[in-house]
Amino acid sequence: MATPDPLDILLTQLSVGDAEAAQRVFETYEPYLRVVVRRHLTPALRAKFDSMDIVQSVWADLLTGFRSNSWRFANPAQLRAFLVRVTRNRLIDRVRQQQMSLRLEQRLGIDDLHELPQARPPQVADQLEADEMWQRLLVLCPPRHRDLLELKRQGLSLAEIAARTGLHEGSIRRILYALASRLAEGDR
Repeated sequence: MATPDPLDILLTQLSVGDAEAAQRVFETYEPYLRVVVRRHLTPALRAKFDSMDIVQSVWADLLTGFRSNSWRFANPAQLRAFLVRVTRNRLIDRVRQQQMSLRLEQRLGIDDLHELPQARPPQVADQLEADEMWQRLLVLCPPRHRDLLELKRQGLSLAEIAARTGLHEGSIRRILYALASRLAEGDR
């Protein structure tokens, strides 16, 4: 008697809404889906987002469908094809969102830096406003992300923050974006 394929077993568990099975499916397919995305990312797009951003975004949406048993897959190949299609569609959406900025952005050369206007020295009111904003950010920021926020305040790049914290650049970008969104919601 032949032993069943582990992916077939996983697929069966996924079909009944097993959350652990969904996690294992993600771990199984995530590297492949990242390759699918990376093949289509130009250097200009890589500056906007990375492959993990796309894959995690897809996965967050797909979990709802998996949990509600909305989808049924006959075999692992069908699941893989479905995941690839959804990932490519998400990538296309992100590229479309970035098209305008990609057309308008221009790379500055060393000579162009001399033509930029000098920054004005900060005024007392600016410093007070910045301090108030910092306090609001600290209130909104979960304690586990405060070190990350402090590093960003010091002017470190995402790559430098990633090296110091061990987090992925895409994760750092998402954390900062979520914090900015919460701050904007509070301002409304």
